[in-house]
Amino acid sequence: MKGDFQMTTFSDRLKEAMYAQNLKQIDLVHIAAENNVKLGKSHVSQYVSGKTVPRNDILHFLADTLHVDADWLLGDSQENFTARENNSVAPKAPSTTKTSGSVGTSNSSKRGTTPMKKTITDKNDNDNAGSSAMHIFKKSSKLDNVLYDVRGPVVEEAARMEERGTHVLKLNIGNPAPFGFRTPDEVIYDMSQQLSDCEGYSPSQGLFSARKAIMQYSQIKKLPNVTISDIYTGNGVSELINLCMSALLDNGDEILIPSPDYPLWTACATLAGGKAVHYICDEQSDWYPDIEDMRRKITDRTKALVIINPNNPTGALYPKEVLQKIVDLAREHHLIIFSDEIYDRLVMDGKEHISIASLAPDLFCVTFSGLSKSHMIAGFRIGWMVLSGNKAIAKDYIEGIKMLSNMRLCSNVPGQSIVQTALGGHQSVEDYIMPGGRIYEQREFIYKALTDIPGISAVKPKAAFYIFPKIDTKKFNIVNDEQFVLDLLREKKVLLIHGGGFNWQQPDHFRVVYLPRIEVLKKATDSMADFLNHYHQ
Repeated sequence: MKGDFQMTTFSDRLKEAMYAQNLKQIDLVHIAAENNVKLGKSHVSQYVSGKTVPRNDILHFLADTLHVDADWLLGDSQENFTARENNSVAPKAPSTTKTSGSVGTSNSSKRGTTPMKKTITDKNDNDNAGSSAMHIFKKSSKLDNVLYDVRGPVVEEAARMEERGTHVLKLNIGNPAPFGFRTPDEVIYDMSQQLSDCEGYSPSQGLFSARKAIMQYSQIKKLPNVTISDIYTGNGVSELINLCMSALLDNGDEILIPSPDYPLWTACATLAGGKAVHYICDEQSDWYPDIEDMRRKITDRTKALVIINPNNPTGALYPKEVLQKIVDLAREHHLIIFSDEIYDRLVMDGKEHISIASLAPDLFCVTFSGLSKSHMIAGFRIGWMVLSGNKAIAKDYIEGIKMLSNMRLCSNVPGQSIVQTALGGHQSVEDYIMPGGRIYEQREFIYKALTDIPGISAVKPKAAFYIFPKIDTKKFNIVNDEQFVLDLLREKKVLLIHGGGFNWQQPDHFRVVYLPRIEVLKKATDSMADFLNHYHQ
């Protein structure tokens, strides 16, 4: 067993070498993927935190990547190293990795103990003797810990395959259009009739007709204390989530976000300078939030909590008793509740969706919804948020929301023009979610097809159009879930998102979108079964 001293020494030297090369943890993960080295985010995190040291092959990969000696990195050598000649072949880095021109030698000389390889002079410096070095523009450090793997490295690999002429079955994103779900004719007709009136900007919060319809829908959902001035339209819910996080969070502020989550929440909170603290949703309890885990993770820096109900990626639907416990917790600790309810009309099995804000008239709540999913018009980019409850305690925060809303002028006006039509009359989504409807029957098929594969289990989703199966990691020796979905993609041309893409910390889950027709889903699950029949990491 490695001693605590060795793990601490390795951690310290690893961080020192990463600092000198201007590399973050995620950079190491990406470089490893480019070189077909199995190294996941969780592994790097354990190395950096001093919880473990890597096996020999990973140790030498890290040493070569960081241009240091493996013995020094491991702590077996105590001497100060001179620069090592750069005559070995280092792993190739992706295009986003910092170049030698951005690293320089000052970090190494300043810190004094890191055995760095010689930096490589930019070719332009050789060609233009006496001229100043080219300035390298790097991304903002605010993005260092921002991840959005729903459109991440695996998706980029799929794009490269498609560029080479390979057909890829995309089960990675909830985009209805490619799978034959069409916008209702009435919606298309109404937009076409109003286009000539949608050429200018609308008020920053949105068209009156759209907000009036949303207010009436909020009344049906029993949201308390809502007026038309409490409603903001956005270019999808995504824009509004980003706006809300930016208006609320100061550096170091904490916000409770579910794990697994829709990763945009974590990304936006992180980008705003806040700290996303992930509470566990319990698979053994139908993926409901673990209330006690939420309670343990509340600190004096916690400002708010987020729920995603119905849930993406699990398809869970929270009952009233669970929602009430969350409200009680928020009330006890004086927290804002953000509720992402974009799938609130995609509920099956006779279940009812309850808006958590309807249970919290004395708290400040922000409820998000839109038309992208329920009306199968994702590309129109129309979402909204509703402020409800005790708005007096959030007066200053609301001013911040108004300020950011004004700065982007307004959301998509043609998209706003159809809200009234979409929310009124017959809801076409109801035809999809009843027995015999496409979403319902595809849900039934995918659940059985996946759980029939040896080594795969799943909780049957009750809403939305996702399922979040569990894979037996011991059976397949899976230590890196991103590598698993990448291997599946390359061999079977089926694109999924690994559980880590939803901030799930164990390499044992993946998300499947079941929007395709049953014959396509059958082909995909047959391919997965064949793949897993021989797969071993």
